[in-house]
This record gives sequence, structure tokens and C-alpha cells, in this order.
Amino acid sequence: MMSGSQALFLFSHKLVGMKVALFGYGKMGRIIEKILLERGHTITAKVNRDLPKEKVDLSDTDVVIEFSVPDIAAENIRYCLENDVPVVVGTTGWYDKLGELSEFCTTKSGAFLYATNFSLGVNLFFAVNRYLAGLMNQYAEYDAEITEIHHTQKLDSPSGTAISLAEQIIDRIDRYDHWKNVKKTEISSPETLSVESVRLPDVPGTHTITYNSDIDSLEIKHTAHNRKGFALGSVFAAEWLVGKKGVFTMKDVLNL
Repeated sequence: MMSGSQALFLFSHKLVGMKVALFGYGKMGRIIEKILLERGHTITAKVNRDLPKEKVDLSDTDVVIEFSVPDIAAENIRYCLENDVPVVVGTTGWYDKLGELSEFCTTKSGAFLYATNFSLGVNLFFAVNRYLAGLMNQYAEYDAEITEIHHTQKLDSPSGTAISLAEQIIDRIDRYDHWKNVKKTEISSPETLSVESVRLPDVPGTHTITYNSDIDSLEIKHTAHNRKGFALGSVFAAEWLVGKKGVFTMKDVLNL
């Protein structure tokens, strides 16, 4: 695993002069646009309801950054691959199509990179979560639960980040074999991991993992203060992806 200083060095390094199309131009898209321009890149298109992707010429685009909605994300990925343009995908809630799109990417000799969360801090949090879950596998008296808090406009529940955290715990702790998106008090089976989703106004995102026993509790938490960390990570991922072939995640980008 890379050190924090190595990761920060990677985020400070930049590939200058990319031509980027934005698929999705909401709050996140606007923050990404600002960071791209600050880092010396050019915006070739801003795809949204008023400008569908079919009306955009991608021939002069180096990479697409996709932050749309779950219902059209898979379609957007396929469209980019069909047009030989690498795509970085920040939308979650489409992963049932991951296998199909990965095969299509291989067939097209294309490239796409997806992540449930592009934040440097969250990806370090993933590494901590995997390590801690491995330790807690030895102590059955501790019962795990996940709570995620996001803004009320978030369309998927639980968040993609919470699902990633849950899958890591299930992979490392033998007593869990699936997760369920309910409060801990609504779990009746010891094999079920609780993932509780809370939606509040104007909250960028908080993920908490708690291990409770009869005598104490152990907790790790990541709190986002704003969306800039997610946006910066997606831009860096795009800089990293240009010129590569295959299907990647932030683990590849950060060498975690």
C-alpha cells in the first residue's frame, strides 16, 4: 500500500492538455469542470438533458468523465466504448451490468475506470476497513454495522461506497454472508450485515463502521466536508486512464 505522501504526490502530478467531455452536468459536473480548467484541460462537451450524447462529436475528446444517474450510466459507458473514448465513471447503481460491460470493453480494446468513490480519503478508508475486518474476524463477540448519510438528492440507496465497505467486510469476516439495507434493529439473522441509509439536506457524505460487543464499541468513520475531493479524484483518474486499455478502479490508480 502506498504512503499518504506518495498518494498526495500522485494527486499533485497532472497530465496537461486533456480534452474532456462531461456526461452529466449537475453539481458534481460543475465542480469537475472547474478543477479541469484549473489543471489546464479543455472541456469539449457538457452532456445533459438539453444536449444528448448522440448530438456530441467525440472525435476530438481524449476522455469522458461520467457523473449522470444510475438509469443511464451503463448506456453511457457502452456509448463511449463504441466511440473508442476512455471513460471514468462516478455514477453508482449500475453494477449489475459490470460483467457485460467489462467483456464489451475487452472486445473493443477500450478503457473504462469506475469507482464507488473517487476521494483519496475514502480509498484510504477502504484499505483501513479491509485490514480491520480481517482482525475482527477472530472476535465473534463483536457485531458489525454500517451507517451511511448522504444528501436527499442522492438517487441510490445504499450508497456505492457503503456497498463496497459491506462487501469488504463480508469478504473478510466469515460469519457474514450478505448485507441488507435496513437498521441494525431490523436484522434477525446473525449472517446479515446491516447497512443503514440516512438522507439529510446538504450532506456531502459520511460512512461509519461500528463493531459492538457487550462491553465496548469500536468505530471508524469517514466524513466528507464537500464534493471537491470526489471531483479531484475523478479528474486525476482521467489523467491516469488516458493511453491505457482495460477495466480499472481507484485501487489501480492509487496502487492500493
